[in-house]
Amino acid sequence: MESNQSSKRLHPLMAGAAASVMLVSLVGTAAMTGILPSSQGTTAPAASVQPVAATADGKATTAPVQVQTPAPAVAQYAPPPSYQQPARTVHRTHVVHHTTTASAQPATYAPPAPAPQPPVAQNSPVGIGVGAVVGGLLGNQVGRGNGRTLATIAGAIGGGYVGNEIAKKNQ
Repeated sequence: MESNQSSKRLHPLMAGAAASVMLVSLVGTAAMTGILPSSQGTTAPAASVQPVAATADGKATTAPVQVQTPAPAVAQYAPPPSYQQPARTVHRTHVVHHTTTASAQPATYAPPAPAPQPPVAQNSPVGIGVGAVVGGLLGNQVGRGNGRTLATIAGAIGGGYVGNEIAKKNQ
């Protein structure tokens, strides 16, 4: 005899799908309400590096220097050394003029004022309670038997957390 009875147990793939939908819903709600921090990526500007070359008399100069790149697979023509121009020597002198002024009062240092600290948000029992009830009711709509019980518990815990975070943001 063949049995046409359907199993009353929740299939493991359905339980996994329900859990993933609940998790994605909670994360999406947390992101939309601002509970999850957002990332604002920026790139640091590249530092400008000026090459230093030595002159014939041993002094350093910041004249532009040609940088040799690795040779490609195809050979390139390089002119004979007699055609290359010698490097120029640049002599620079810096003149600094110092002036002194008499001030009537000595300069005083005033430290900057400390930045005000934002108030610390505290846990909200009302937010936790409302979130837990709503999460428990939503979790109770999923599955049967032990799966429904687990979904109700998970929904109540997740709802309590989300409700508390929403209440913290709205203080």
